Amino acid sequence: MAKPADRAKQARMSVWLDESPNSGTRASRSRRSEQPSGLDRERITEATVRLLDAEGLAKFSMRRLAGELGVTAMSVYWYVDTKDDLLELALDRIFGEMVVPGPQAVDAGDWRDHVRELAATYRALIVRHPWCSAQLGNYLNIGPNSLEFSRAVQRVIAATGLSLTRQRGAIASVFQFVYGYGTIEGHFRQRCADAGMSQDEYFHEAMSAFRVPAEMAEDFRHAEDMRAAAEDGQSVEEMRDADFQVALDLLVAGIEALVAQETRTS
Repeated sequence: MAKPADRAKQARMSVWLDESPNSGTRASRSRRSEQPSGLDRERITEATVRLLDAEGLAKFSMRRLAGELGVTAMSVYWYVDTKDDLLELALDRIFGEMVVPGPQAVDAGDWRDHVRELAATYRALIVRHPWCSAQLGNYLNIGPNSLEFSRAVQRVIAATGLSLTRQRGAIASVFQFVYGYGTIEGHFRQRCADAGMSQDEYFHEAMSAFRVPAEMAEDFRHAEDMRAAAEDGQSVEEMRDADFQVALDLLVAGIEALVAQETRTS
């Protein structure tokens, strides 16, 4: 049976646990005779994000990246050992796009406003980079930008006054909701783009083509009434934004209720 240390070597946990933050592992560097000029991890990571945004995760490869950079695939391997390394670096890079409140801002502001701001920022990130949602659960997310976002979230939820045992659940309720909402939104946008249609065009064409099975007509009547009410002059984006705000208000109200409950019982 392999020892724990041996298993850790076999299954690399994170590029951020590498020996060097700026190049491949010592073993991988020993296989390469000369560092290629004009490349560094920053440039490689930027190109990775551009390709993932433009072509998606399924089409991404080290060979495709090397072509984008105008180098050989082996040149890229001077800086990273695996494709997973690149994806993890790209994931942390886009997390750096988010502006998060620092400790002083959290202390001076209302936690409700900060929760809403962080939720909106996180949602926008997932929608802007739809490839990222499939990757978030694959890595430890311990890069500097990911950690900064996590710190901000923890500060804001701590400011609610909830007990430590409930803060974890509050974080999960808000940000796993945002993850799911943003993932579906991002995929829908991509589907519309692939079809060469706007979101409104796609939605209305799909709804006009759909027919509720006769045996389910009664069950779907309420859903159709809600949809008809929401469609009154609203675009798909406006409907989606309105639903997001209602859901977020419910989550904030739930946190407030838990805080009040703890205050009464303390």
